[in-house]
Amino acid sequence: MNYGIVIFPTKKLQDEANSYRKRYDPHYALIPPHLTLKNVFSADDTQITEIAEKISKIAAKYEPFTLKAYKISSFQPVNNVIHFKVESTPELEGLYKDMHSADFMGEEPEYAFIPHITIAQKLSNDEHSDVFGSLRMQGIDHEETVDRFHLLYQLENGSWTVYETFRLGKDC
Repeated sequence: MNYGIVIFPTKKLQDEANSYRKRYDPHYALIPPHLTLKNVFSADDTQITEIAEKISKIAAKYEPFTLKAYKISSFQPVNNVIHFKVESTPELEGLYKDMHSADFMGEEPEYAFIPHITIAQKLSNDEHSDVFGSLRMQGIDHEETVDRFHLLYQLENGSWTVYETFRLGKDC
């Protein structure tokens, strides 16, 4: 089965992201707006139990932190993805690093970690240019506290749902 690890922002930021995603993101109906900590990976029932235990230990290492989305940006020319850029924090960097360490699953990520929430993807070059040109003028300025993240699994129809939620901090 396919799994992934994400942070879901508050409803306010999700609503703002979805106002763009419903028009510009073909994955709109499959998963809510999110910040990816670990991309899709496969595991069986036994493996996911062990992975969940490791994730729980990782979550305990980090206290809740502030997530700040501060501009609309793009990954072009690598790909035509438009996103809310999220300020990097020691907690975000640490979570990401731990999710990709040899102790966890040891897989090297495909791309460098750039914290973001996707609002448009799979656009043609012309669409990307037009959409990005208008969206970056609007900008974003949002701040919230993150106190949890989620292990998701993929359903047969391609959509994603929560398998388990992990609260940050030693007291949880």
